[in-house]
Amino acid sequence: MLEIVQRYEKLQLRENFIRENYYYYPSVCKELSFILRNAYSKVPKNLQSILFQDTLAAFQFLPQVQTRYGIEAANLLLQAVEVALPKHKRGLAVTEFKHAVVAYKRRQKVHKDAEGSPQLPQDVLVHVFGFLDMRSLVVVGLVCRSWSSAANENNLWQSQYDIFFGNCIDDSKSKGQTSEPARKSPSLFNKKVEMDLIIIDWREAFKQEYIGTSSRRFASNRGYCWICKSVVWISNMKCSNVHYGTNMANQQINFLSSLQVVEFLLQDAFSIDSSSDSDSDSEESISKLWALYC
Repeated sequence: MLEIVQRYEKLQLRENFIRENYYYYPSVCKELSFILRNAYSKVPKNLQSILFQDTLAAFQFLPQVQTRYGIEAANLLLQAVEVALPKHKRGLAVTEFKHAVVAYKRRQKVHKDAEGSPQLPQDVLVHVFGFLDMRSLVVVGLVCRSWSSAANENNLWQSQYDIFFGNCIDDSKSKGQTSEPARKSPSLFNKKVEMDLIIIDWREAFKQEYIGTSSRRFASNRGYCWICKSVVWISNMKCSNVHYGTNMANQQINFLSSLQVVEFLLQDAFSIDSSSDSDSDSEESISKLWALYC
């Protein structure tokens, strides 16, 4: 009984609600909702109590989340609450959710009233956006026209391509050569050629590669780290925990689905190689991600 609580604590759900300015909030809500649906009735009462408290905490943090992904994730968690929790706890959670939505809308109204402040120069925005991961880069591109323009900067997406799919072939800048994306699909790069250089639309190259055969691998923010020997959060394809004295390039990460996280919690035939649980969920999240940005 104690072991399952310890495994749940290793998932670090509550700690990651507020991590990196609530960036992980939608992912944590999704994972918590999946645990409620698939494991709540199977775990001991002390862990049920922890799950309930973490659910209330998720709703309480909602007003601090600035993107609509937050409200969508909270709604997903609410649906799991209505299915999994007993009547009394369900009522308390629903009430907490309603209060959180009211506070969220009030906070959003305050932000709208504050609009019209001076805009940052485009080069400053591009520099700042260079520190973002892919999902954050997509989100900031939805904020306004100037941010969308900065988030579309070709160099930013070339960097993302490097992170996800390996270094681009720098020799493509040499005469008579083309890069890997250009060889895979000639439609990815512009017809315009300057000084014998092929100009590639790296956002489009990234998009087509991402929604292809590798999409399921990148759809999750969870993985099994062989250094930590545990399920961890993934940031830019690496374990988000600090490993002193370890070469980050040599990290071995196995990407996990939501079902595999539940299996880890329950120790129910946990396998780090299986990824067949939610192919449709992964594909749906991929399509939604790019539908918003295109």
